[in-house]
Amino acid sequence: MKTSAYIGTSLDGFIARKDGGIDWLVKFEKPVRGDYGKFISKVDAVVIGRGTFEKVLTFPTWPYKLKVFVLSSTMKHAPAKLRGKVTVLSMKPRELLNYLSNEGFSDIYVDGGKVIQSFLKEDCIDELMITQVPMLIGSGIPLFGDLDHDLPFKHIRTKIYSNGLVKSHYKRKRRPGVKP
Repeated sequence: MKTSAYIGTSLDGFIARKDGGIDWLVKFEKPVRGDYGKFISKVDAVVIGRGTFEKVLTFPTWPYKLKVFVLSSTMKHAPAKLRGKVTVLSMKPRELLNYLSNEGFSDIYVDGGKVIQSFLKEDCIDELMITQVPMLIGSGIPLFGDLDHDLPFKHIRTKIYSNGLVKSHYKRKRRPGVKP
């Protein structure tokens, strides 16, 4: 099972405004679409939280062709129009990964601030691809939160786009013989 987070942040580390707004981010999306397309073509399922799901529901069209799993302790099922495309679950990251593995999934895209934070807290993220947008927004929803211990990552590469975006790719460094 491989888990990857692919996400954009402001220079000050926020993935959205406090109200969930991403207006500052979407105007920069065009140059990274090709890279995102390559990334998403290699994964077989998407895991998001309720907040990200509710944001995605405001988009003009449903953006995912893959099966989407929404982690929520308050939402019980997906809207009727998305049945078969979205499954709502209330599980911790390790429990979810075991469930997904048993369902035949092996390469998972983890998205959304709280979900990424919960996966990091349980040391369940193998790769981070973070695109920094050349903008400070001052406050909002942070990408990272508190951790109980350090999580070392190895820098793989950084790509700089002509519009100022900087995308860095990291892989989790694990001690030999230690499984997550």
